[in-house]
Amino acid sequence: MSIYILDTNIVTLLQHDNQQIIQNLIRINQNQIFVTTITLEEQLKGRLAIINKCNSHSNLQGLASAHRNLKLTQSFFCNMNLLEFNQECCERFKKLRQQKINIGTQDLRIAAIALVNDAILVTQNYQDFIKVPALKLEDWTVNV
Repeated sequence: MSIYILDTNIVTLLQHDNQQIIQNLIRINQNQIFVTTITLEEQLKGRLAIINKCNSHSNLQGLASAHRNLKLTQSFFCNMNLLEFNQECCERFKKLRQQKINIGTQDLRIAAIALVNDAILVTQNYQDFIKVPALKLEDWTVNV
């Protein structure tokens, strides 16, 4: 049974009710769908950065909206299966770095998690992830 890891861009589209992604999710057992702690980190950093910006500009209306989005993000991740960047993933990440694969650090960490878990990475970012040897990819935003 294959497992699927949703990349950060796919998670964002899902949070905005992208119908193509939702249709793909419906066809797969929810126990096979995962997100990573890397995606959680990226989204939380983004939400907190917006909160800090609103704080520094005394933008109370924006602050209320930012906190609402933070709560929605928290709820979303509480309802997802989460894979962590554990020690085995760290080791795989180091090996990938040694291969001088030219993609962003967070993407390479997500790739390491996918490889360690023998998962299919669901992403739109083929341009970067295709550089990672043996990484299985799918794009749920295109019609096949």
